[in-house]
Amino acid sequence: MYLDVILCPCEGMVEKISISKNSRFYEWEQLFQIRRPDGCIEIIDIGLSGEIQSLEVMEGEEVVTGEVLAYFREDSFVTGSD
Repeated sequence: MYLDVILCPCEGMVEKISISKNSRFYEWEQLFQIRRPDGCIEIIDIGLSGEIQSLEVMEGEEVVTGEVLAYFREDSFVTGSD
């Protein structure tokens, strides 16, 4: 079983998690919000759809650049969104 990862692009605090374990997500859907040290919010999304296998962080947790936020399995069929 091959899993992909969602990595944190910046240092900060997990402000919001918009997904849960075993939930489906779609291309460019907001998955996480990270509050950077400068106070700005970084929106985490990806250009793939799939199913979340595990969440590795919780809201309120401090994260660093490159940290794994979640593991997911990419859809094996093509989906689209407008």
